[in-house]
Amino acid sequence: MSELSYPDDLRYTSDHEWVRGDGDTVRVGITAFAQDALGDVVYVSLPAVGDALAVGDACGEVESTKSVSDIFAPVAGEVTAVNDALDATPELVNSDPYGDGWMFEVRPDDAAVLDDLMDAAAYQASLSS
Repeated sequence: MSELSYPDDLRYTSDHEWVRGDGDTVRVGITAFAQDALGDVVYVSLPAVGDALAVGDACGEVESTKSVSDIFAPVAGEVTAVNDALDATPELVNSDPYGDGWMFEVRPDDAAVLDDLMDAAAYQASLSS
């Protein structure tokens, strides 16, 4: 089994989502830890473009052969894009959680909220506590 990775350029939540800030929007997905814990992802339900999210809102689901888990909004804002590729190939969440397996993009109400999220070291420390 390969070691799970946690890129340093991302921010993380205690709910195992990652956030990549990119100008006016942020991209959201689930971490390598989360996809590994879930097992083989078979279906992903995402919010709709235009949805308004509040921090902590359940805004989607990831279904695997073992369980169903909610996706929580790591930032408040408007959904600006969703990864339609996951409809046909949900296993991208397993094979490339930080790349092609991204879930949705949000235009945050407040860009400073990223500062409230964990960096890679803090997230990894939270996994072992």
